[in-house]
Amino acid sequence: MSEPAGTAIGLEELPELRRKTEAVAKVLKEQLIGHLETLRSLFAPERIFGKHAGGKVEVPGDVQTLTELQQKYKTFENRPFGLTSNFDASWLTLIGAGITVQPWEYTISAQGTPITMTSPVKWVLAYQSSITLGKARMLLTSKDTTRPPELRQTVVNALALQLLLARYPGIIQLFLDLRFGITTEQLPEFPGLPITAMSTCLTSFRPRDELVATVTAFSGVRSFIELIDLQTVQQPRDILREKLAMVLG
Repeated sequence: MSEPAGTAIGLEELPELRRKTEAVAKVLKEQLIGHLETLRSLFAPERIFGKHAGGKVEVPGDVQTLTELQQKYKTFENRPFGLTSNFDASWLTLIGAGITVQPWEYTISAQGTPITMTSPVKWVLAYQSSITLGKARMLLTSKDTTRPPELRQTVVNALALQLLLARYPGIIQLFLDLRFGITTEQLPEFPGLPITAMSTCLTSFRPRDELVATVTAFSGVRSFIELIDLQTVQQPRDILREKLAMVLG
């Protein structure tokens, strides 16, 4: 998980920390994507929606699950989302079978300048047909009152994924055993929308705002990647070991 509070490091330490962060983050993401590809059938929407999501067979409780999704969707017919009324079940066929990770981003103000921060140890878990949250933010803040289908599908996909994880909590435990935690987050710019996040057992931190502002001003790019806490790389959390220790007292 990430630690948003500013941490004091010197400018001279930054290049090496960034190099190591990028190297570790690359390994973590590749491993996670590999797990998701291997287990992609666990996330198939037809597991809970049956034929409504393009499946070949009906599944127990599919009508009830569809009704629950329709009820949850109604909230987003109001502003700031303002999505199309009258839920169309055909939208479920647009979810797709793939599951992927998107960057976990948030914005800070460093010395009066907005900076987009990215976590190297946390991602948004979403169906492959979803647009990124960054693009969704742009669509949501657009002056155009007509909402594009991509924003509607992002909401439908997010709600469907939450329902699937609620029906099959074993998926969460499985990834926890693989040292990847699945949580539900709320972001202020997406009121009421449950965002599914996936994080590793490692932690990251944000340097102090003065350093972030200096580096981004020099590069001309208003974005910054948190840095991985190298101590957690040396001693990663082991869920099984912790459970066994509790059993042994």
